[in-house]
Amino acid sequence: MNSEEEFYDAVTGFDSDNSSGEFSEANHKCPEMLDLEPHQSNKTEKHNGETEIQENGIKRHRTSLPAPMFSRSDFSVWSILKKCIGLELSKITMPIVFNEPLSFLQRITEYMEHIYLINKACSHTDPLERMQAVAAFAVSAVASQWERTGKPFNPLLGETYELTREDLGFRFISEQVSHHPPISAFYSEGLNKDFIFHGSIYPKLKFWGKSIEAEPRGTITLELLKHNEAYTWTNPTCCVHNVIIGKLWLEQYGVVEIINHSTGDKCVLNFKPYGLFGKELHRVEGYIQDKKKKLCVIYGKWTECLWCTHPTTYETYKKNEKRGSEPKKKSSEEDLKSENDEADDMPEVQDSVQFIPGSKLLWRINCRPPNSSQMYNFTSFAVSLNELEKGMEAILAPTDCRLRPDIRNMENGNMDVASREKERLEEKQRAARKERAKDEVEWHTRWFHQGTNPYTGTPDWLYSGGYFDRNFSDCPDIY
Repeated sequence: MNSEEEFYDAVTGFDSDNSSGEFSEANHKCPEMLDLEPHQSNKTEKHNGETEIQENGIKRHRTSLPAPMFSRSDFSVWSILKKCIGLELSKITMPIVFNEPLSFLQRITEYMEHIYLINKACSHTDPLERMQAVAAFAVSAVASQWERTGKPFNPLLGETYELTREDLGFRFISEQVSHHPPISAFYSEGLNKDFIFHGSIYPKLKFWGKSIEAEPRGTITLELLKHNEAYTWTNPTCCVHNVIIGKLWLEQYGVVEIINHSTGDKCVLNFKPYGLFGKELHRVEGYIQDKKKKLCVIYGKWTECLWCTHPTTYETYKKNEKRGSEPKKKSSEEDLKSENDEADDMPEVQDSVQFIPGSKLLWRINCRPPNSSQMYNFTSFAVSLNELEKGMEAILAPTDCRLRPDIRNMENGNMDVASREKERLEEKQRAARKERAKDEVEWHTRWFHQGTNPYTGTPDWLYSGGYFDRNFSDCPDIY
């Protein structure tokens, strides 16, 4: 099993315009669960002794995992990576203790946590406001990765994941379409036929000694059907620090360019690396422009919130801010210490995003459950993704990752069984690949096919349709 199989998925989301800018990363975990809208009743009742139903008829999803997270304190990633010095991180298998009990296909589904931003984009008549909402959605899609240093399980070839959320107005299907290299394809649509969201993900990994960097590959496309508009972008690069020694932490950096292929407008977002003294940690700055000029400036943090304001207002604020502060000089002693440190200590969280008067709030991160640290730092949305309700097995595809025994056992706290099942499934996959090679039989994907993205002209995996007809008779036996 090569490095990209094991590490690519270690990386790769309410709103009020009157909110102040005083929101910080330190208070993202709320004392109470916020999995209901403010107007929704908290009262629930049991339905047929199984599913909890709220008074408004919406199903209530689970708010915790069956078992707490297993401690990683007695394990070291370096004990595995040191065997691969000078190599391309090849042929290694990570112990299950470094995983989280989700497949990478489920991790991709977390893009949909802040789907209300797509709904906002669909409802706006102004193309600038639509682009603002799409930009906020693109940033929110990586927000759930904050503090998530556990590695999702690598999907098996042919593995799928579906999710239908009538309360949020979408359904979603994904499939692992390639194993070498690992490629995950996904497709989602609004239940009101108002949007289509699709793409394929295959990050390229780089090992830098103390960190692992995942460079994003693949195009993400959002189509707003009512407006006949299509937007495309790629995700920022994710870097996991201290894989050898020290506390694991991650950051996102790189330039994300969102293009509206109908109007020619584009949004450029700069996810900043942490920089000197960590001043830029998690910060995002950018702008939206048409074919002639900048229309607005966007600023915030991908771990907190996102605001927009007029370019002139932003420039004036920045000039005043620069006049009022002198950069602190770093002593030669500090320089030497920084260079020789064995671990890249995570920079201290700086002041919250500074609100610029007149700015409009585009997005704010959802609070995580109070027990999130004992649940792999999952969001409330992530906690619900592997939920397997009574009767669900009868309608799911047999390849759905809710049915994976290694993930299910890890979620239930049965680590030894989970580890054995993971090894068994990997060996079964290798044996099936050898058998196909021996018989000269090619693997055929079930729900997606290779093609060309109609907007960028680049290679892409496109949804073939038919999944929700639920004819699963020819699905492969992968578990």
